[in-house]
Amino acid sequence: MKDSRQAVLTAEKVIDIRFSEVDSMGIVWHGSYAVYFEDAREVFGNKYGLEYLRIYDNGFYAPLTELHFNYKRPLRYQDRARVVVTYRPTDAAKIIFDYEIFDVKTNELMVTGHSVQVFLDREFQLVWTTPDFYNDWKRKNGVL
Repeated sequence: MKDSRQAVLTAEKVIDIRFSEVDSMGIVWHGSYAVYFEDAREVFGNKYGLEYLRIYDNGFYAPLTELHFNYKRPLRYQDRARVVVTYRPTDAAKIIFDYEIFDVKTNELMVTGHSVQVFLDREFQLVWTTPDFYNDWKRKNGVL
């Protein structure tokens, strides 16, 4: 059960749907959503101090091990979309994010999803305990 005193950490990114991101029907190609989620994670990292280089500088990699999309409605060429990324607290040695993508014009929910990242050390071995720097980050941001 979520502690009601825990902070809710979110960030947003507005994306203009480009021609290179759609299929022959003018609908966003499924692979483009992975890029949209990645862009939102980058904005989140910059906002809250959890950038990929910070993870790396602390001796770790954080590869994706799970990436899930749930399509509600199609986005099309020249649409504007707002990607909202929300950090999901966990006691595990993982970074979990939830995503919602809205049509900017209508505010209609178009896509939801989530991602899971784990920690690897510099020898690419799975880290089973939460790294100290990540625990420090969680305490600083009120999600521990």
